[in-house]
Amino acid sequence: MTGQTIDIHRSADRFHTRARWLDSKHSFSFGWHYSPTNTHHGQLLVLNDDVVAGGTGFDMHPHRDMEIVTWVLEGELEHKDSEGNRGLLYPGLAQRMSAGRGIWHSEKNWSAAADVHFIQMWVLPDTEAIDPGYEQLDINDQLASGGLVPVASGQGHDAAISIQQKDAVLWAARMSAGDRIMVPGAAFGHLFIARGAAELEPAGVLTTGDAARLTNSDDMALVAGDDGAEVLIWTTGAL
Repeated sequence: MTGQTIDIHRSADRFHTRARWLDSKHSFSFGWHYSPTNTHHGQLLVLNDDVVAGGTGFDMHPHRDMEIVTWVLEGELEHKDSEGNRGLLYPGLAQRMSAGRGIWHSEKNWSAAADVHFIQMWVLPDTEAIDPGYEQLDINDQLASGGLVPVASGQGHDAAISIQQKDAVLWAARMSAGDRIMVPGAAFGHLFIARGAAELEPAGVLTTGDAARLTNSDDMALVAGDDGAEVLIWTTGAL
């Protein structure tokens, strides 16, 4: 595409919130962390990398008009909400909560002892005040191929879960050493290395917690490093 840009954001440069029970790294402005130049990329407003201690978690709290996708890397996370939905999230289970006109939910570490590590992402919906909704599906079998898998989509893909945003798709891949995928071109693309390392041609090597923010991008090759990589890729339109 004309005017393609690649903006690399390193893990160490993320905002950081630390509490007794929570270690959270924020790719974008969140809570009391604010930068006017780092509020979103396309329709992606939040990407939080959270570690929650055993027996703790987020008590009931409200959301409105947001598509929230949660991806667990390690451990188990219990979800409960005011619509009566309840789920136990684990690695390879795709989950989406549509806040719509308003919903309350809690997220608690299922284990009393072990940490739970998860990525939570928020995308702005294309329609406000919809009925709140919830969806989850195990996609471990699809991820086992090492290829790029559509996780959440508003574009009619055969994805695990749907989202109320016609311009957005979340993709995931669990790559073994040397595996090669193509990062889809988009008006706004966001590549996040959840674990491991991979080389984005032509931008170079990205390691755990690093991100590439792509604008008006063509398809780009991504090759996993010696220890493999787990990656999350959003393609969206403009905010």
